[in-house]
Amino acid sequence: MIETFQQALPHGIELSCRAAGERGRPVLMFLHGFPEAAFIWDDVLEHFAARGFRCVAPNLRGYERSSQPAEVAAYRAKELAKDIAALIAIEGAPLEMLVAHDWGGAVAWMVANAMPQLTKRLAIVNSPHPGTFLRELKGNPRQQEASAYMNFLIRPDAEALLREDGYRRLFEFFTRFGGAQWLTEELRRNYREVWDLSLTGGCNYYRASPLRPPRPGDPGAAAIDLPRSMFTVDIPTLVLWAMEDAALPPELVDGLEDYVSRLTLEKVPGATHWIVHERPGFVMERLSAFLERGPA
Repeated sequence: MIETFQQALPHGIELSCRAAGERGRPVLMFLHGFPEAAFIWDDVLEHFAARGFRCVAPNLRGYERSSQPAEVAAYRAKELAKDIAALIAIEGAPLEMLVAHDWGGAVAWMVANAMPQLTKRLAIVNSPHPGTFLRELKGNPRQQEASAYMNFLIRPDAEALLREDGYRRLFEFFTRFGGAQWLTEELRRNYREVWDLSLTGGCNYYRASPLRPPRPGDPGAAAIDLPRSMFTVDIPTLVLWAMEDAALPPELVDGLEDYVSRLTLEKVPGATHWIVHERPGFVMERLSAFLERGPA
């Protein structure tokens, strides 16, 4: 059974959370992306709770009933990572595994780099590593074109446009590539309820980040030069990469081993960015196998 609760953090942020499994068990934490919310992990939470874990999925800052600061700067990656670090401390660090998709992965990569003591393992599902993403945004026209939607989401009228026609543009994020047969009426209702509560927070993630394609008057990623030390990850890491992701082409996993010293990379042909919805059983099986391998 899924429980929901509001968790106050020491620095004044509240996260609305979904969880399964008793407190005191080994903890798994799951981070969602855009334009989603914590509910996407419900089946996964129940699956692993039945196997003896405490499973927690927060709605990230700006989403659903979590705190929604007004300032764009409040959505920088370091602020988002602070939220997750505080939540992990409350739930009981170190985690057995931190699992993340899309924007949740951007936060998880930062946690694993800057605070590796907080989790024994990291599992990433189609979320680009910041080092390879920066490389591709700077020099690969294919990635620049695939990420052009980011420059739409930073527009001041983005929220109004996204709400038009019953959130038509947002549902097209799912349906444009592959048809999204998994998108049931119940899921549509769940998404509408979340979007009714929070769109500005999700758009502010893009507004706060310079990791976007360059355009006239905005150099975006072209102006960034960060030290390699900000990109390295030295804990056991599983990357599941759906190969038909239209927004995140396969080149993003090229050279990943240069940044992640204990990498397990599994490429998944025929799956898209929404693999958690498309193939939930497969995702759960691969996460289970990674857990069973231990921390070596």
